[in-house]
Amino acid sequence: MMKFRNSHHSSILVYTLIAQLLFFIGCKSAADVKVETAKNSLTTNMFDAELTNWEVWIGAVHTSVDLDVDKFDNVQTGTPLGLHKDLKKVFSVQEENGEAILKITGEIYGGLTTKKEYGNYHLSVQFKWGDKKWEPRLNTKRDSGILYHAKGPHGAFWNVWMASAEFQVQERDCGDFIALGDVYGDVPSDKKMKSDGKPYFVYNPEGPLIPLKWGADFESGQASKATLHEKPHGEWNRLEIYCLGNESLHVVNGIVVNRVQNIRYDIDGKTISVTKGKIQLQSEAAEVYYKDLTLTPITMLPQKYKGL
Repeated sequence: MMKFRNSHHSSILVYTLIAQLLFFIGCKSAADVKVETAKNSLTTNMFDAELTNWEVWIGAVHTSVDLDVDKFDNVQTGTPLGLHKDLKKVFSVQEENGEAILKITGEIYGGLTTKKEYGNYHLSVQFKWGDKKWEPRLNTKRDSGILYHAKGPHGAFWNVWMASAEFQVQERDCGDFIALGDVYGDVPSDKKMKSDGKPYFVYNPEGPLIPLKWGADFESGQASKATLHEKPHGEWNRLEIYCLGNESLHVVNGIVVNRVQNIRYDIDGKTISVTKGKIQLQSEAAEVYYKDLTLTPITMLPQKYKGL
């Protein structure tokens, strides 16, 4: 057995083992995940041509879709197609210049879901909008989303997505935090009032910590980003999520736009802290493209974002 000559090498080995352990909590084994050594020996490239790290859940089909199945005017309450029923190829991978690019048509609501749970990671991905939109959001903003710390069954929210924390991907709203179902958290934010008298919250790192969840005991389940940092339509944007324990940072093109703390999950009459979960990419009636989605284990949040 090889012996290390000094404590410096030992420290590197210990750090590496700890980082791997934190990242692969919930995974069967580290060997199951493809590691891209070009970026970082611990960075996982999540996209390949077969989407081997993912599974697909498809929601209810709108009446406007050309498909011989049961259809519904209200897709939020309609019967979902379910797992592995992507009959319209809503999710597919195409290759451009040697890169695997995920295309989401948006034609049917659905979720591309990791097969495993992850915790203590830095998620980095590039996204851009396509041009197509579909019912029931034909005349509204293009919409998608990255759901993380997803818990419980498929279809818990609107018969489509899991209960989760959402990094909103919507035109001019990228980086908003939305609590889906029974996963929720606290955001330092300022309370403001809409013209109809209903409150809404805007992220402010110096603001009071506000619990955000949809329901009678909460004023809102959403915190908007404070400033806009999206690029023009059709250009690639870099989105990042840092998850450490039950806290997360939302970053758009290098700027922190939201911070969620005390992420938790109500289940069976109990509230539990959420430190890991599955990741979902939404199909929500808009054409969108994602590429270069990587997960890198972390043991601390970046120093440059401290206090933001």
